[in-house]
Amino acid sequence: MEKLLPKAKQTEFHRLKLAKKRQLTKNIFALEFEIPEMLKPNYRFEAGQYVTLNYTSKGEVVQNDFSMTSAPFEEKITLGIKINYEKSSTQDFLNNLDVGDEVEVSEPRGRFTIVAKPHEFRTIIGFASGIGITPILSHFKNLLHTEPRTRLFLFYGNRKTEEIAFRDELDALAKKYNDRLQIFYFFSQEIPSDHLFYGRLDEKKVRLIINQILHLDDTDEESTIWDAVDEVLICGKGDMIKAIANACYNNGIQKKNIHFELFEEYNEDIYPVEKDFPLIENIELDFKLYNNNYSTTLENNKEKLLQQLLIQEFPVPYSCKSGICGSCECILEEGEVELLENEYLTEKEEKAGKILACMSVVLSKKIKINFDLI
Repeated sequence: MEKLLPKAKQTEFHRLKLAKKRQLTKNIFALEFEIPEMLKPNYRFEAGQYVTLNYTSKGEVVQNDFSMTSAPFEEKITLGIKINYEKSSTQDFLNNLDVGDEVEVSEPRGRFTIVAKPHEFRTIIGFASGIGITPILSHFKNLLHTEPRTRLFLFYGNRKTEEIAFRDELDALAKKYNDRLQIFYFFSQEIPSDHLFYGRLDEKKVRLIINQILHLDDTDEESTIWDAVDEVLICGKGDMIKAIANACYNNGIQKKNIHFELFEEYNEDIYPVEKDFPLIENIELDFKLYNNNYSTTLENNKEKLLQQLLIQEFPVPYSCKSGICGSCECILEEGEVELLENEYLTEKEEKAGKILACMSVVLSKKIKINFDLI
């Protein structure tokens, strides 16, 4: 089914011609689309962003989001797409897609981005698992191209060697920028010669990485490479993100410097909620969604706002339930909520009254919100 989004969340689609199609692994493909000169302003993007493909599968219209592997300076749209299971809409789409075909591709969006600092000396590390390499690859290519003083470390987990997506491109980057980029591959179903690289990327593995790889800093004998880390980029499944984000935070990296992108629905908080809230019962809620006005009563504030609306079967848009995707963004027009830590809203947006329903705990007997953002 086609995704439903409030009016202000809708994005523009254009028909782009497929220029290249490559099979990278058994179930991962790379697609490259041509961008006509007249549409190039519409497809300017930041590293780490994604596009939505609109296509038909088995008679139904489907919309799926895919992160770009291309960097902004390359002036093209390249995607990495994984077939998660047989007879999926993605498999159907790829089976019927040939070079030269036109596909409806949305304009780029997403907030898995970082601020460029081309004149600074920075250390940035990335953690990826499986197809989660796609936005990390975009980031790393962009950083290597635009920040000559930045050094990068990538820790990339897969089950087996033959499942590594974009291996040739990654190894070519490591060879070209051997003084600034180091890549370490980890395997969960294949035992490498060095046992350090066996197993999933998790909290225990992060501690080993800190102590055995990021320990000695040639640029500063009095500190470690880990001490110099400025930004952390993480992309993969929810459990992997949660484990690594907390491991980084517990080892001294500030949350504002830990960035993550989720590739599937995830219903848990990334970081533990460290605050108790007063119990409020029989909460009156008015909200606007898809140009319709609704009123309901929430039993209490033990669950976050989005979860309660979904329990009552309101068609509220969501993807992650973890404060990452921004699908449930809305404006608080009346009442009070506690907005928990999230990866999406900026400080300026929060001050303007924007909240994420999935990360909001209601703190007043009556609230009014607007999902249409108009």
